[in-house]
Amino acid sequence: MVGFGVGIQASKGLAMKAMMLDGYGHAATFRMADVPRPRVGVGQVLLRVVATSVNPVDVKIRTLGLPFAPELPAILHGDVAGIVEEVGPGVEGFKLGDEVFGCVGGVKGSGGALAEFLLADARLLAHRPASLPLADCAALPLVTLTAWEGIMDRADVRAGDPVLVHAGTGGVGHVALQLAKLRGAVVSTTVSTPEKVQIALELGADHAIDYRATPVPDQILATPGGRGFALVFDTVGAGTLDASFQAVRVGGTVITCVARSTHDLSPLHAKGVSLHVVFMLLPLLTGQGRAHHGEILRRVAALIDAGRLKPLIHPRRFALSEAQQAHTLLAEGKAIGKVLIQI
Repeated sequence: MVGFGVGIQASKGLAMKAMMLDGYGHAATFRMADVPRPRVGVGQVLLRVVATSVNPVDVKIRTLGLPFAPELPAILHGDVAGIVEEVGPGVEGFKLGDEVFGCVGGVKGSGGALAEFLLADARLLAHRPASLPLADCAALPLVTLTAWEGIMDRADVRAGDPVLVHAGTGGVGHVALQLAKLRGAVVSTTVSTPEKVQIALELGADHAIDYRATPVPDQILATPGGRGFALVFDTVGAGTLDASFQAVRVGGTVITCVARSTHDLSPLHAKGVSLHVVFMLLPLLTGQGRAHHGEILRRVAALIDAGRLKPLIHPRRFALSEAQQAHTLLAEGKAIGKVLIQI
């Protein structure tokens, strides 16, 4: 069924509410529509959506129509927290009524979570942490998977290493700084306001830097021996990625999840720096590595229940019909943490 999952059959006679897009571009707006409810296939579960969250990639898909955008008319959003409504053949570990979370769609070839129901590959899901309300779990998947792939899978972070995480009160940044602390790093993070300085410190950052007042050379001087950071995690891109190249020390590592821009790599060459790019949507687009995402989320749930990791959620929550307003809030840079839409 084009627009909400290639190869997905709709349950006969059953419909659901969804926020649809008929086109892409900066003027693109959502409309509420009745569409067929998808039917489960092998290895899939049907979720009753409780909540989704807005990620920058969702805004970019809507406004730019990225190459991996879903076919039109489209239902966007990958992050979901929901309840298992149906279980398809071959699914193990999930049953009717289970409360789960994951990043499962909203890209080419799959349906999105801006709807009452969502079809999901069971490998991408995990049972929700018991200590967190189900709706809040929608804040976790994409940003946590991105941060985990960078900090835990790619970086060789050791106890005492100076680490810089950009945008420490943003989606990926607030998780990355917490994961770096779990590895024993001394974590600095950049933020833009005094309010965000305090929030970053409460999340566990050792140092919160107002980047508008503290230039990169001064950030470097603040590291042990003034040699720069062993790891810099860029979550912003463009000029911030160039700043990351300045801030990293000789032999260090830069990780970015926003590399769709052109840069001079000579600073990396001069210091023998490793550069890693994280694109966590690849398992959704290629089908490879999906089980690893489910495993990461199971480990994340355990960390949350142990009190060692927590999501940062923007105070205002939106209804399904307010998806446009939620996108606007994030696009204007006015959100602190994750923006939730409750269905």
